[in-house]
Amino acid sequence: MRSLFGLVLLVGIGLAGFAVYMVKGYMQTYEQQLAMERAQRPEPVPTVEVYVADRALRYGQPLRAEDVRKIKWPKEALPEGVFTDTAVLFPENGPERFILRSMEKNEAIMALKITEPGEPAGLTNRLEKGMRAFAIRVDVTSGVSGFLRPGDRVDVYWTGRNGSRQNGDVTKLIEAGIQLIAIDQSSSADEAQATIARTVTVSVNPQQVAALAQAQSSGRLSLSLVGAEDDTVAEAIEIDQNTLLGIEAPEPQEVVRQEEARTCSIRTRRGSEVVMIPIPCTD
Repeated sequence: MRSLFGLVLLVGIGLAGFAVYMVKGYMQTYEQQLAMERAQRPEPVPTVEVYVADRALRYGQPLRAEDVRKIKWPKEALPEGVFTDTAVLFPENGPERFILRSMEKNEAIMALKITEPGEPAGLTNRLEKGMRAFAIRVDVTSGVSGFLRPGDRVDVYWTGRNGSRQNGDVTKLIEAGIQLIAIDQSSSADEAQATIARTVTVSVNPQQVAALAQAQSSGRLSLSLVGAEDDTVAEAIEIDQNTLLGIEAPEPQEVVRQEEARTCSIRTRRGSEVVMIPIPCTD
């Protein structure tokens, strides 16, 4: 009986040892696989909580707390001018901010897209330092058939009579690549439909204001839309009727004035004959 008990005990110890060995091997394999998975796992990306639009926001609307929410944004890809602090975006008991550029849902709220607290969303926010707003009268032909929008760039051509020429009207490029900041009473660039404008407002410096005012009072202005990716510099352009029709202007004829040769003489009688004798003129 004792020998049987001893045999069972030995078998039990053997099975227990074998089980421990198997579990140990399994744990080692699991730890190796886990270490390999951790090594292949990318490092966590550091993030920063920033404010984004919680719904579509349009130009001129006031910005309120219910219009925004916070999300985690990759720190390395953080746009310039984002807001991370509630007190900065919404000062306590401070005046409202307004939308300057339209934003879609989940788009980051940035300083250039909203006004400072209390500032209106008007043209003054679109004018850079040293620039002025100037209105130009347009119609369906001079205004590019109504396809102009705030933010576009245009070339301005003047057509009028040049007082120093006798060959009719002349058309000349007077300003190139100036920016539109408003169409009629609207300064929003969200309107996609073509509308026939009566006035467009451009952003120019004081010298250009004087040139455009003189050109508008002395002739007719026409606008030419510049492509969004066009960075070429327009050359000086001037076309008159003769150039348009390929007519060469006649060269001015020089009038040569020749002084008549002056001669002086005296009369002398030789017998019955009177003879004229030339002499040097004294005066």
